[in-house]
Amino acid sequence: MRNQKITSGEHLRANRKWREKIIELFILCNGILVVAVLIGILIMLLIQGIPAFSHTSLWDFFTGTKWYPVSDPPTFGVLTFFISTIVVTIIATVLAIPLGVGCAIYLAEIAKPKIRETVKPLIELLAGIPSIVMGVIGLALLTTVVRETFNLNTGLCGLTAGIILAFMSVPIVVSISEDALSTVPGEFREASYALGATKWQTIVHVCVPAALSGITAAIMLGIGRAIGETMTVLMVAGGAIALNFSPLEPMRPMTAVIAAEINNAVRDGAQYHALFAIGLALFILTFFVNLAADLVLERQRRKFAR
Repeated sequence: MRNQKITSGEHLRANRKWREKIIELFILCNGILVVAVLIGILIMLLIQGIPAFSHTSLWDFFTGTKWYPVSDPPTFGVLTFFISTIVVTIIATVLAIPLGVGCAIYLAEIAKPKIRETVKPLIELLAGIPSIVMGVIGLALLTTVVRETFNLNTGLCGLTAGIILAFMSVPIVVSISEDALSTVPGEFREASYALGATKWQTIVHVCVPAALSGITAAIMLGIGRAIGETMTVLMVAGGAIALNFSPLEPMRPMTAVIAAEINNAVRDGAQYHALFAIGLALFILTFFVNLAADLVLERQRRKFAR
């Protein structure tokens, strides 16, 4: 009887090990698949984008302000689009950081559990709203407000796009920042209260600095979302191909250029390759933003692992 129990226990342990190995193999295959897809996208962008530099030099491509894809010879300069992307992203970041971090502080440190459990899923639900819906909301409501507030000829401008992108970035900033604040050990707060600090002083001088790496990562991921958004900026940014530094002027960010012209570009033509070159630049820019976010998140994990 005892031998049967030992044999049964060994059999269960063996089955458990096999199940664990199968799960580990499944996770490994998914990781390899994601990396393979990422590498495949990069290779495709390189193959399709690099030929653009046979028509325009690398320097002229990134510093030129003229975009004449159908001229003879064609001229491709993306500085105008790059400046538009930066302006719109800065507006979105400036608006999203205080709103998102402030909301995260409220949920993590001030709100009651029931309020937190109700509000946070609703905020995260905003991240699932399609960008085209946000663009329609911008066209229907925000463009009129911006036009009348600043006495403009049109509300389709960089400011409108930046505001919409801010609301699209806020759920990411709130979710990750709140998670970072929640991982701050309770002993930190207790020690602060024991020294006579108020709740607000504890939040500002203890909790936020302790979660700063996670909050920074949230901000960087929000910036990545703003940089890579397409339909919203295509619909509400104005689409002007001009070098504008004022957010009150119509603009055309890099993503909007690709979306607006890819259907009219001749396959394997000069314009087609130039649009892929823009996509390659966006891919590299977004990759480094996400890489920086991953590095600060890893720093946060190591910080509290000690």
